[in-house]
Amino acid sequence: MKRTIISMFAFAALAAAQQGRGPQTTLQDTKVMPLWEGQAPGAQGTEDRDIPTITVYLPRSMNQPVAAVIVCPGGGYGALASNHEGRQVANYLNSLGIAAFVLKYRLGPRYHHPVEIGDAQRAIRTVRAKAAEWRILPERIGIMGFSAGGHLAMSASTLFEAGKADAPDAIDRASSRPDFAVLGYPVISMTEAWTHQGSKKNLLGENPDPALAKSLSGENAVTAQTPPTFIFQTTADTTVPAENSVHYYLALRKAGVPAEMHIFQRGPHGVGLAMDDFALAEWPGLLANWLRVNNLLK
Repeated sequence: MKRTIISMFAFAALAAAQQGRGPQTTLQDTKVMPLWEGQAPGAQGTEDRDIPTITVYLPRSMNQPVAAVIVCPGGGYGALASNHEGRQVANYLNSLGIAAFVLKYRLGPRYHHPVEIGDAQRAIRTVRAKAAEWRILPERIGIMGFSAGGHLAMSASTLFEAGKADAPDAIDRASSRPDFAVLGYPVISMTEAWTHQGSKKNLLGENPDPALAKSLSGENAVTAQTPPTFIFQTTADTTVPAENSVHYYLALRKAGVPAEMHIFQRGPHGVGLAMDDFALAEWPGLLANWLRVNNLLK
């Protein structure tokens, strides 16, 4: 009976999130913020596609500082699934009392690495630098990504940088290391047969340097400093096969990084919160439990 009540509450929260009316957030709580004043580094113009931003979603009730998550929608590094892998996810995180920041990062084929990772790092630094303003716990800032956005979140977890204490820009003084990571059916490898070739092409171009592709393959990039990670995947996903998640999990385990992985039998690629699938709709609740177990969620 207890599990039934919890499941009913989870479905209600997911339904509210997918309808854009999470129990602790409203449309008035959102704000779109450019990551840089003026042109972003490497910008090729001043159109919307040249301006990386974060959309701020704050929980309605913030009686004490809360954890935060930068959300990276997927789309093969050529588009952004900003609804079901962005806004809906942010609303669900708000329902857990977590502040969410949906990242609009620059895309290929117009932009290639390292522009995308630079946008993600800037988003983490921005949230950390403005933690007091947003009532964020600066030591509980995570990153979450789906598909190619999962690759970006993984890259931010393995290619982070300490802040530069003497930087003229206060945001650049903050560390870009996320405190935890959440990866949904992520692209991981840029070298193996099971990588997503469209993401690789959009991120690295037609004929990438093999050494660069290897350095951006998560199975090779994990260290003991990689943050704790939660992974969700399905066996039936033929777009980004489960080998990506499995090899990354094994790399995390080998490095001694706390990690949890859930691989569901059925379900296609790109399901987001998966509220319309009774089995897969369990994964957001499993994530909430993982956050609590790791003292990331009060």
